[in-house]
Amino acid sequence: MRMVIDTDPGIDDAVALLYLAAQPGVEIAAVGTVHGNVEATAGARNALQILDVAGLADVPVAIGAARPLAQPPTFAEFIHGADGLGGHGVELADGRGTVEESAAEQLVRLARRHPGELTVLAIGPLTNLALALLLEPRLPALLRSVVVMGGSVNAPGNITGQAEANTAHDPEAADLVYGAGLNLTLVGLDVTETARADAAWLDRLAAATTPRARFASRLLNHYATVYEGLFSEHIVTLHDALAAAIAVDPTLATYGEHVVDVELRGTHTRGRTVVDLRPYRLAGQDQTRPPVRVATAVDAPAFLDRMAAALLD
Repeated sequence: MRMVIDTDPGIDDAVALLYLAAQPGVEIAAVGTVHGNVEATAGARNALQILDVAGLADVPVAIGAARPLAQPPTFAEFIHGADGLGGHGVELADGRGTVEESAAEQLVRLARRHPGELTVLAIGPLTNLALALLLEPRLPALLRSVVVMGGSVNAPGNITGQAEANTAHDPEAADLVYGAGLNLTLVGLDVTETARADAAWLDRLAAATTPRARFASRLLNHYATVYEGLFSEHIVTLHDALAAAIAVDPTLATYGEHVVDVELRGTHTRGRTVVDLRPYRLAGQDQTRPPVRVATAVDAPAFLDRMAAALLD
């Protein structure tokens, strides 16, 4: 499996990259960064650090969109720390830098070069993917598949009461992507919030000595402190890592096929994922918007076991 990762690293983004680096048969062809948890340039620095820890220093990293399509950018320092990695980001001693092209340009170039081969894992706001679709309208036919961590169907939002963070950071981009006709799987809060790592899982990770485990444990300790303040429990939700695991093995989840829109105008609901759950379409409704595959349930114990194995081995 050849993958392009679009990300805003981000603690759970970091864990997702570490997970993929440990999977046999998975090649990370490139990484693109986007505004979201941190600024896109800071995200690129974090991506380079994470890839170095993972032993993938040769993977190219492109800086992507610095802001959403139609609103000012916002960032998630409260959750991920000022540097995006809970205070554990570093300047890379070897001076390694990013590629000159943008993340959207990088994705389009690779898709044209490897038609039908690439899986895109989008675990940040979808601005880069939207821009790539505008640059190359044939992108849905050129990509093998796209897995998005974003949205929710029946679960409450996490950035507002209605909206999930990746979707709300750029609702226009998300709406464009969900309606583009991509072979797209949506992994939303309905499943990610059921796959929380508890204190025992985190303690097992903290006791490990592998470089991946030590790095991940430092990041997740910050994450767990934030969660403890929110939920009074020493837990973490590995949103992006679950999407990565599903991208590698779709049998971890069950799915429904639904048309997905994003609310763009509501005063209290902007960024909400709107999913038509009815088993029929009425005359006069838009019949052209294609459905996407929405994860509805996940084998959380299997995922957490695989995540632990990836970090501990």
